[in-house]
Amino acid sequence: MAEVHALDDYYLAITLLITIAYQLFFFSIAFSLKFDKLTDFAGGTNFVVLAIITLAFSGHHHARQIVASIFIMLWGARLSGFLLFRIIKTGKDDRFDDKRDKFFSFLGFWVFQMLWVWTVSLPVTILNSPNVTKFDQPNFGTGRDIAGVILFAIGFFTEMESDIQKYIFRSNPANKGKVCDRGFFVYSRHPNYFGEIIIQFSIFMIAVSPAAYHYVHGGAYSALYASILGPFFLTILLMFVSGLPLQERPGGKKRYESGNHWESYSEYTKRTSILIPFPPQLYVRMPTILKRTIFLEFPLYVFDPAKHADQSKVQAREAEEGEREAS
Repeated sequence: MAEVHALDDYYLAITLLITIAYQLFFFSIAFSLKFDKLTDFAGGTNFVVLAIITLAFSGHHHARQIVASIFIMLWGARLSGFLLFRIIKTGKDDRFDDKRDKFFSFLGFWVFQMLWVWTVSLPVTILNSPNVTKFDQPNFGTGRDIAGVILFAIGFFTEMESDIQKYIFRSNPANKGKVCDRGFFVYSRHPNYFGEIIIQFSIFMIAVSPAAYHYVHGGAYSALYASILGPFFLTILLMFVSGLPLQERPGGKKRYESGNHWESYSEYTKRTSILIPFPPQLYVRMPTILKRTIFLEFPLYVFDPAKHADQSKVQAREAEEGEREAS
């Protein structure tokens, strides 16, 4: 099959247009029917669509292109499948309670999802583009390729298994409100995020090999290295936007104010690394300065009851508990 030149020779414009159209299609269904079940499904499957289209358009199916494309398809398909299964079980997505009926607020989420899909897909998109495939390619099996495959396997298993572990834990009524400290969650408070970050850097590591070994040059060389924007964007998103910031301090605040297993949660955060898996026996003894730097537990994640709690809610809860004990 001859390669297809679509709008530009890096497939940036065509993948952006496809992503916009794909997301707007699902947005129209979700907003019209007030239907939450397709939101994350639309995000994950969009990665699959872009990988298939760019690989088909490239006309050159080197082993590296196939492996990188399959890896991002596997990740996107598993993620969307798991999230669809979970939302079917739970019924609705609480993230949209204040947006579902507001056109522009709800659309804003979908626009951000467009940016997420397009940006994170960049390593595979550019690897499959005519400006890269026109050059000879190093045989698959370079040191970077092997390291990328190993890291992908580690990241994929970590993310998949931690999602399953947390789902099983939360599905047990006896664990309602308790801290999930089983399996991978013994070593990391967010092992699924850690796995996801490793996956994206592993795909970049494979995709950049033609540039790293100087088989491509000029704009293609720069574009492959610039595609590191994809894994960096995902990392920034999880660490500073929609991942840890929405779970760490807000989660601690909610538990403290409601008295929902606060003591066990507080002990868990002291002994468990926020992201990078690490033995809890060592982490609990680690100096705070190392936790705040090397182990990425930045101050914005930390919940301090004296600074961040609504004391009126705490007092109201304690008063209510006192009345129950008295009666």
